[in-house]
Amino acid sequence: MRIDEILEERRPCFSFEFFPPKNEQGMENLFRAIADLQQDDPAFVSVTYGAGGSTRERTIEVVKRIRQDLGVEAMAHFTCVGATRDQLRSVLDEIDRAGIENVLALRGDPPQGETEWTPTPGGLRYSTELAAMISEHYGFCIGAACFPEVHPEARDMAHDIGFLKQKIAAGVTFLITQLFFDNDFYFEFVEAARASGVTVPIIPGIMPITNFKQIKRFTEMCGASIPDALEAELAARSEEPEAVVELGVAYATLQCADLLARGAPGIHFYTLNKSPATRAILAALRAARPWDRALAAA
Repeated sequence: MRIDEILEERRPCFSFEFFPPKNEQGMENLFRAIADLQQDDPAFVSVTYGAGGSTRERTIEVVKRIRQDLGVEAMAHFTCVGATRDQLRSVLDEIDRAGIENVLALRGDPPQGETEWTPTPGGLRYSTELAAMISEHYGFCIGAACFPEVHPEARDMAHDIGFLKQKIAAGVTFLITQLFFDNDFYFEFVEAARASGVTVPIIPGIMPITNFKQIKRFTEMCGASIPDALEAELAARSEEPEAVVELGVAYATLQCADLLARGAPGIHFYTLNKSPATRAILAALRAARPWDRALAAA
């Protein structure tokens, strides 16, 4: 089923992101986590695409298995890194033959070892071009990424939203945000996007913190920030892994409850291929039902 149709039918819409494992043991662990999370009735899941398309085969394999074996709608991430137009079309043909209906169109990060992104000769430069190629030749539902704290390469919010509108004009029908830890960033971004004429659903992406060093590395890579008070509490527990997880789950639960109470269409969880933290957050949310406040105010 197309994700834009799912978003019209289900509110709130809970979804999960996974990455393709490197070996068979990792694959077993991944599907164990997916099976656990399946009990929480996800609206859909997404599977990432490694730098330079390095996990292409496994991405498609995982998406196919999730759809066929578990009966959960799954979306393949797709980037234009390291491939010509013909090579991109070949992979899209493969995705199409696999019966996959949803694709997240991304520019992608530089290949490992490189710090600057450069287009492949004969390839594409921007995610807008990739979305246009997909919509012109295929019937996929196309999603894209957006950045509440502004894309690291954008001049400012206005220019970033202008580029976002180009993605939508190219065929994108829903957006998933980069991770963030301050909800004001999300709501200010949504307000600016709506004022500029963006009407597609904007799903907040949330990463429950389970490892202090890991989240510091992630935020430095993607340009997201950690609020000072949260970072101080994490640092105070940096030598107590279980305490970090407990704080991370508690903070993400409060963050998600606030997002849903104020009208966010759902939550896309960056799971890191693990289920316990996300399942704990979902259990608390479903018990409290903060979205009822948003519905009552509508």
